Amino acid sequence: MRQLFRILLLTVIVNYQLSNVNCDAQTLSITTGSGTKTYDAADLTSSSPATFSNGTTMTIGSDTYTLSDITSAGAGTLDANEVHIIYNGSAATVIVASNVASYVSATVSGGHVTITQSNTAAVDGDEITYVLSGTTTDGSLTLAGSYKCTVSLDGVTLTNPNGAAINITNSKRIQLSAKKGTVSTLTDGSGSQKACIYSKGQLQLQGNGTLNVVGNYKHGIKSASYISVKNLTLNITSTVSDGISCEEYFQMKSGTVTISGVGDDGIQCDLGSTTSTGEITDHEDEDSGNVYLEGGTLTITTTAAASKGIKADGGITVSDGTYITTTKGSAAWDSDDSEVKACAAMSADGNMTISGGTLTLSSTGAGGKAISVDGTLTISGGNISATTTGQIAYCSSTSNTTIRTTTSSNTTERLADALKTSPKAIKADGAMVISGGTTYAKASYHEAVETKSTLDVTGGVIYAYSADDAINSASTMTLSGGFVGGYSTGNDAIDSNGNLYVKGATVFAYTTKSSPEVAIDANTEGGYKLYVQSGTIYAYPSLENGSSLTQSCYTASLSTSNWYSFTQSGTAFAFKVPASGTWIVSGGSSLYSVSKSNGTTIFGGYGATDATVSSGSSVSLKSYTGGGGGPGGGGGRH
Repeated sequence: MRQLFRILLLTVIVNYQLSNVNCDAQTLSITTGSGTKTYDAADLTSSSPATFSNGTTMTIGSDTYTLSDITSAGAGTLDANEVHIIYNGSAATVIVASNVASYVSATVSGGHVTITQSNTAAVDGDEITYVLSGTTTDGSLTLAGSYKCTVSLDGVTLTNPNGAAINITNSKRIQLSAKKGTVSTLTDGSGSQKACIYSKGQLQLQGNGTLNVVGNYKHGIKSASYISVKNLTLNITSTVSDGISCEEYFQMKSGTVTISGVGDDGIQCDLGSTTSTGEITDHEDEDSGNVYLEGGTLTITTTAAASKGIKADGGITVSDGTYITTTKGSAAWDSDDSEVKACAAMSADGNMTISGGTLTLSSTGAGGKAISVDGTLTISGGNISATTTGQIAYCSSTSNTTIRTTTSSNTTERLADALKTSPKAIKADGAMVISGGTTYAKASYHEAVETKSTLDVTGGVIYAYSADDAINSASTMTLSGGFVGGYSTGNDAIDSNGNLYVKGATVFAYTTKSSPEVAIDANTEGGYKLYVQSGTIYAYPSLENGSSLTQSCYTASLSTSNWYSFTQSGTAFAFKVPASGTWIVSGGSSLYSVSKSNGTTIFGGYGATDATVSSGSSVSLKSYTGGGGGPGGGGGRH
């Protein structure tokens, strides 16, 4: 039998040598229990043939094989710098291109493949690519080394019931690429792994194919460094913990990512060390904990208690792309921090900057927030929809941490802050600066927009609807440009706990409540005041008592059936009202009931920019000189 195998093997080699002298693309593969090694035509010529000794061994170049160890031999094609790993049931075959064979050590145990890669100048700059294909229900890839490389997924279905599907201990940059037109699925099982796909180094997820990930033990994808996404269609359908977890920073450039069925956060980016480098040009050696959303489509749904759709230890920057994030989990007591915590669709421990993109963010659980920022929130562009429908969450004490819910802040107003969390559509602990974009915020049971510092609006459109204050700032609010709308069914429409300046913005403010609640409120009890200096206002039912009205203000009887404008013809801002009655208006000395056409609708349909108005009829105006909110006008309540 050994002699027969020798003859067959020799026939393969001789035929290969005779037919491929001038064909470098052809390869000869020799497979043993340690894997498969390939040789190209340059390695096997008439002057340098394969040789046999004593009928028991074969030598090819510097490699000597024992014939009894060879399980197969054949000729085929393999590109330079490639290593093919082919999974087939409970087995795997490793085929290594000859030009990198001396740098790749492969060990195969059933369907489990361990690769250790070294490197020299011979392939530097033209890195090794590991191509994974086939199917196994009991296999994996472990990749060790200290050089950059690419793992190419060529329609592979890889399940490891006892660990990670792909475990990369190489601490260099790894490109994980799905080939165009292919669908690959990776699944892990029980074990001690950090993720179904783990990389100790930087992980670039890319390619024009599709990758499905199931994390049955912990995270779906984890890197101890940064993660970036480009072009790839990535579906993370189930994980015990985070969908994607990384350190240093996360960057989405393009592609389509869908994350659902996770046991914790959709995407979590941690600071790698104790000190942040901040953002660095081209992110070279950056460790910031930042999230950069630059393009593509990202859809995240979480259901776990106090989970986050996107969570950044640092800041979040959105410049382009489409982002749909929904959190459905309830609030929970955090025993480590001794406080009640809730879900947030997008949460940053640092600052958040939105200059473009389309964001649809919602949170339905108790205490949930659509946008939560510990630092400054800056909006200069983009189209944002932020909604929260959950109730207020609280517990009675640190010894009784059962989560309860209520629709009234009166229930929780005497509790320490750590014992409660309120649902807000957009919340910033730092300042809020809006200069562009379109922002819609809705909260069913608390403030829709709240900053614990100052609010400055110089441009753009912001409209907030709430059962509490629609828009609230803990300090000075300055509305010097853009369009600002607030609609409240339970408190002030627009409320500043410092001075409030209207000087150039178009402001719509409406509350269904009467005194002491008002349409536009400043904290007179604290010695502050509302200053109306310029711009356009239509407000109901009154302004803060003791307001400084540098710009003339009037009262007018307005009807829900009409549109109104301070100009009679041409391009103008037009508005209608949600309730018939006596409104406060300013922005001109003549108000007209008009016919409107065209225009971009804002403020939930109560305003229209760039509208064409015509056929105006004059509306009677009466001078308005003071507020009607009573002492404080509700300004002390927030």
